[in-house]
Amino acid sequence: MSPRDGPDVLGRGLPGHVSLITGGNSGIGLGMAIGLATAGADLAIWGTNAAKNAAAAARLRAIGSRVHVEQCDVSSEDQVESSFAKTVAALGRVDSVFANAGMSAVPRNSWEIPLDEWRKVHSVNIDGVFLTLRVGARHLVERGEGGSLIGVASTSSIHGAPTNAAYASSKTAVLGLVRAMAVGLARHRVRVNALTPGWTATDMLAPAARNEKFVNNTIGRTPVRRWADPAEFAKVAVFLADPSLTFHTGDTLVVDGGYTIF
Repeated sequence: MSPRDGPDVLGRGLPGHVSLITGGNSGIGLGMAIGLATAGADLAIWGTNAAKNAAAAARLRAIGSRVHVEQCDVSSEDQVESSFAKTVAALGRVDSVFANAGMSAVPRNSWEIPLDEWRKVHSVNIDGVFLTLRVGARHLVERGEGGSLIGVASTSSIHGAPTNAAYASSKTAVLGLVRAMAVGLARHRVRVNALTPGWTATDMLAPAARNEKFVNNTIGRTPVRRWADPAEFAKVAVFLADPSLTFHTGDTLVVDGGYTIF
């Protein structure tokens, strides 16, 4: 069995654990959710697409998890606060939060980006991450049992992305937010880390995947010579949620097949 065949070899190491994943109805978010479910966690899936939410929930329940779904726009403070309250009411608690929801924009030169487009991307990719991690932090501090917060960034936060400046800058901001929260929350035993995925076959990257030259160029710069499958983030999510890793905080976990070091 290859690493891309799925998370079947995961042990059930998170019984009683509750994970919240924004954007957990597809792509990397769903890959992480499947890993967490296979490890025994119950799940809250937030997404804006009701049909995708329902399909993801059915898949996760088939693994054996309790699943709560919220149709939530993470750029809305009111929706984030309301969805979190409903999640806790349904599942009793939250132990780990994956702020994964994100969006990109039409590739264009930085000097050609309209301000409203810039603000829209940032409203989801950094405001949404902040709002999600903030409500999660309040819950974990109040409970006083520790926990894990994860902000999902991108390798665009590390390498130059000349036609994707709004996306890249928003993901760089995630790294700064994670580091600040990691220091501030350490005394509460709340770990805060960033996950930085590389090129992955997701719906967001589907247009890019149709550009053969682009795919060949990115694969050529990736030592493992391929893009990732979302399933490969299953075990990564379990690692980040694992409550026994009490000394792991403020980290940027890069999972990119070596792209950013080559």
